[in-house]
Amino acid sequence: MAQSYRRVVIISGASRGLGAALANQLLAPNDLLISLARKPNPSLDEAALALGAAHHFIQSDLSNTAGIQQAQTQLAKLLPNNAQAYWLINNAGTVDPVALCSKLSDPVAISHSLNLNLSAVMCLCATFLQQLASLDADKRILNISSGAGRRPVAGWAVYGASKAALDYYTQTLAAEDHNVRCAALAPGVIDTSMQAHIRQQSRDDFPGLSRFIDLHQNQQLVSAEDTAHQIIKYLESREFGHHVIDDIRHYS
Repeated sequence: MAQSYRRVVIISGASRGLGAALANQLLAPNDLLISLARKPNPSLDEAALALGAAHHFIQSDLSNTAGIQQAQTQLAKLLPNNAQAYWLINNAGTVDPVALCSKLSDPVAISHSLNLNLSAVMCLCATFLQQLASLDADKRILNISSGAGRRPVAGWAVYGASKAALDYYTQTLAAEDHNVRCAALAPGVIDTSMQAHIRQQSRDDFPGLSRFIDLHQNQQLVSAEDTAHQIIKYLESREFGHHVIDDIRHYS
């Protein structure tokens, strides 16, 4: 007889930053965690073993179509059909390429970003919806968006465009009524490696650099662990999905 779970959680980009913090906090003995990333996260495996929690890792590069298809195939095989609740957290993303519009001339870099920030989300959501369509269970999809998709930021044309498209996609998903709650959530400014990468950019490519340096120097970045805790409370609440375009800072 197949093991039954209270909740199945799928998280992309779970090897570091916010994704790793979410994955660690969502490990539980009666739940199944399915994590996706380019690289393994040994500490997550150790934490799962210590808790007696079920964890499956899908190693895949979601910035290219072959990696997305591989992840879809493996996810479809791993999803059980006897859980009470299913969560898909599309967290994987990249801010690159960072450049003014006049310098955005590398189609490969742009394609990789759009694949990771948008195409992978659409495809993983489709797999999630198809595999669970017949199940009478609580199903929730959280797409990690950004304030950059809701207002223009010089140097972030690709990143902002992908997040604006992600917001639109999530609204469309909600409008289609797949018997799933969903939201596109801006998580705020978090102290992660992405933020460190942003601070290393050239002012010529990213005119808003000073703001992010100041946020770091003034200790105004929120830890990944604290943000993950807020997001999990948000996901668990009855209100989740009432606002399809949302911001975690509305709940702090």
